Amino acid sequence: MKTQANSLANPVSVEVVSRKAELKKAAFRLRARNLSLQLLVFVVLMGSWQYLSSQKIIDPFFFSSPKDIVKHIWTWAVDGTTAGPLWLQFWVTFEETVLSFILGGIFGIIFGYALGVNELLSVVLGPYIKMINAIPRVVLVPIFILWFGLGMPSKVASGLVLTFFIVFFNAFQGVREVDRNLVNNALLLGASKGQLARHVIIPSALTWILSSLHSSFGFALIGAVVGEFVGATQGLGYLIAQSQGAFDTTGVFAGMLILSVTALIADWGVSKLEKRFIAWRYVRK
Repeated sequence: MKTQANSLANPVSVEVVSRKAELKKAAFRLRARNLSLQLLVFVVLMGSWQYLSSQKIIDPFFFSSPKDIVKHIWTWAVDGTTAGPLWLQFWVTFEETVLSFILGGIFGIIFGYALGVNELLSVVLGPYIKMINAIPRVVLVPIFILWFGLGMPSKVASGLVLTFFIVFFNAFQGVREVDRNLVNNALLLGASKGQLARHVIIPSALTWILSSLHSSFGFALIGAVVGEFVGATQGLGYLIAQSQGAFDTTGVFAGMLILSVTALIADWGVSKLEKRFIAWRYVRK
């Protein structure tokens, strides 16, 4: 009997292993193809930019060149900037961004959930939230600087108001989109409000919430940089403002490149987080 069972199980096991190997190879080929195309686009764009700048087809004073931008970042990294070491300027902006991202995400999820499950709160506070959301957040930056000064709190507040509304509206909509049959079945089984939130509503809304985090980190970064641009003594936004004031186009592009790479790495981190918490959903690699 054992021999017969093994003879039946072995072909199945071999087929499963073979199928997994095929899927891994297909996934690897897909990632390799996508990465190759991304690198090709990068090489074409940067090569064209470098060529046009070196041949003076575009004015290097206004457009700089990839080579000069990389050299400028290297000079900042080795010799430091006018505001201090480059790593310190990066760390100041990064810390402001992370705090804005975390606080804005937490408040957005809390308020989005509260208004999503409570119809009365949604009706009463909804118009005020929409009214505040209609205000250009950049206009609030000088007010935050007046309230909190030139330090980190004003930059965190600037990033927080940008992040909050993105997460809030996604969390609110995610809670509203929960299947009512699931909610009613959980209530019939005697689930408490806490159990309902933990096991039904939040897992269902998690797709919406995590999707909003992809763009909200970028907005948190924008808020911090704009705050530094308006008034600060440190940070990447401060370096960009200084370069702009000195008509240093290369310095402006150098700061923008560092910010872009930071946002790209953060988006990769959010994608990993998304795969971890909603593994059942297919996420394009």
